[in-house]
Amino acid sequence: MLRRLFGKFFKSFSNDIGVDLGTANTLVYVRGQGIVINEPSVVAINQKTGRVVAIGHEAKHMLGRTPGHIIAIRPLTEGVISDFEVAEEMLSYLLGKAEGEKRKIMGPRVVIGVPSGITEVETRAVRDAVKNAGARQVLIVEEPMAGAIGIHLPVKNPVGNMIIDIGGGTTDMAIISLEGIVRSKNLRVAGGKFDSDIVAYIRNQFKILIGEKTAEHLKISIGSVYSGKESLEMPVRGRDLMTGLPREVTITDADIREAISQSVETIIEAAKEMLEGTPPEILSDIVNRGLYLIGGGALLRGLPELLAESLKVSIHVDREPLTAVARGTGIILEHLSEFEGVLKRDEDELPLKNN
Repeated sequence: MLRRLFGKFFKSFSNDIGVDLGTANTLVYVRGQGIVINEPSVVAINQKTGRVVAIGHEAKHMLGRTPGHIIAIRPLTEGVISDFEVAEEMLSYLLGKAEGEKRKIMGPRVVIGVPSGITEVETRAVRDAVKNAGARQVLIVEEPMAGAIGIHLPVKNPVGNMIIDIGGGTTDMAIISLEGIVRSKNLRVAGGKFDSDIVAYIRNQFKILIGEKTAEHLKISIGSVYSGKESLEMPVRGRDLMTGLPREVTITDADIREAISQSVETIIEAAKEMLEGTPPEILSDIVNRGLYLIGGGALLRGLPELLAESLKVSIHVDREPLTAVARGTGIILEHLSEFEGVLKRDEDELPLKNN
């Protein structure tokens, strides 16, 4: 009874916010409103003054286009915080923007997703950055679990669910049953690695240097991992490494397939290892139910088909794979008492149950 009264008291003086803190993009969910922010995880800083110039979309537009004294930084590398102060600035801005005019007296309670298998030090860095950004309470959930909840998998039931989250910095794989992660694997191979693979391939094959933004555009526009009926192609401009002058070449979907083939194979082999070490009863559930794919990598042409062929299980792609983790944090916020068991927390982080 007392906990309910405290829950109502804090609810009237504080917002509840869910955060999918990603290497490429950060999404923010506000209880009662849904996802209100989807911004690139990029911060532009003036090195002369030490001040933040831009955050999010505006900062991403500056990548590769800034003068010497302004640098555009991604404060997260491979899913974990690599620049604590910049991450804190970014989170403070995003939390403030999410609350807007509805900012309340007390700081928000925040449920935030982190990659599975990260160290206690890395987890503590996330918790401290969010607290320093103004949160009164930080509750942490592993991203595969949040993603599974976001796409409404029966994570509380005694049935095996396998989910693969291909994000910007990491690929998170997990087998979930009874509110727990039975097995998990975290790879530093994901969307960002695909981009760098494309940059390296075009440099080696065409002797042209392009930026990672151009590589990302190529990946999204014509990228595929499975040969389709129609060939896709796109002109791309870069600096000729021999002359130093601009030059244009035409890149095809076959070029992109070859460029990212090794990274895609790494993901497939890791998924095979996960399945090979899975208990028989849970493996039977996965064969019957299929494997679920979320994250930006789920949108790569042909990837579901290639995974289905390689793993011999059906592949399900959520209609909005990019927002699955953020939606999961929102569902946890809306039903905190129901999902309290999925949260990772320190002894001093005891959540207040709501109705």
